[in-house]
Amino acid sequence: MSEPFLPLPEAFIKRLQQIVPPQQLASVLESFYQIKPTSFRINTLKSDPEQVKQQLQDEGFDLQPVAWFNQAFTIPNEQRRALTESNAFYQGEIYIQSLSSMLAPIELAPQPGETVLDLAAAPGGKTLQMACMMNNQGALSAVEPVKSRFFKLKANLEQQGASMVKTYLTDGRTVGGKCPERFDRVLLDAPCSSESRFSQLTPKSWSHWSLKKVKEVAKKQKKLLLSALYSLKPRGIMLYSTCSFSPEENEAIVNHILKKFGEAVILEPLQLSINRLQVPANNLQAHSSTSIPLEIQPGLTEWNQKSLHPELANSTRVLPNKVMDGFYLCKLKKIASFF
Repeated sequence: MSEPFLPLPEAFIKRLQQIVPPQQLASVLESFYQIKPTSFRINTLKSDPEQVKQQLQDEGFDLQPVAWFNQAFTIPNEQRRALTESNAFYQGEIYIQSLSSMLAPIELAPQPGETVLDLAAAPGGKTLQMACMMNNQGALSAVEPVKSRFFKLKANLEQQGASMVKTYLTDGRTVGGKCPERFDRVLLDAPCSSESRFSQLTPKSWSHWSLKKVKEVAKKQKKLLLSALYSLKPRGIMLYSTCSFSPEENEAIVNHILKKFGEAVILEPLQLSINRLQVPANNLQAHSSTSIPLEIQPGLTEWNQKSLHPELANSTRVLPNKVMDGFYLCKLKKIASFF
């Protein structure tokens, strides 16, 4: 039996009213009871994208290309089970992944030959995406502290042919001390309160949520972000992201870093904020596609009547809609050594 349809927590709604622009609030609230299409990415480490695309179309899948990422497609949600039973899925030629989560590796833009860290890697979607972007060339380290999730990560990496990745079962908060200034780029998609995954069709999706929980995860996120920055080389780039709306987990965390390190860290504008995410040169040539809506707002520079660092306007909150999940992204550049 399906779960009863229940309203979202009142405290959560009130916070959204403070965060989301009034003209977009109705569509954001509507997104929490919509069934979104299934999105996936073609694995270029194991397959030719055009061949996989044609194969899936021949099998009857209604593929909708994504304008801003030519290796990504959506299908109607009712075709999801069939996709998980397809040969392309079993062969590791595709990976089912939220469209919003694909933005983080695209914005970090790791290059072949670089030394890159994924500090909270399981189940591995972003790690695998970066391995594709790097053509399996360079050094990509993936960290996960939870044993069950760690072995799921390893299994996904093996199935998808990401041979360049080294995995570490360890707490990400210790990595900065163990590996100071080792990495050219760092991705931290931080564990969070998962507010963007709330669904009024599945009340248990928010059963864990409370303002106390938000504050608890924020403490862990702050330590993870510090560790990530300590592990980053001077002049290196890191991408911080969450699937939460709460400023305590997003702007407030980054604000703490900017206050702590001053001019040694700056926030760089995100590509999707500048040009709505044109396809990077190392992706496939553009083809005609149905536009996937990207609704974004600049990061907050004020919360709860407290001013935050003005550079936080360079961060971005992706607003949820009928296709996209909510997401927060922030790109930091380390200007000078902390040591």
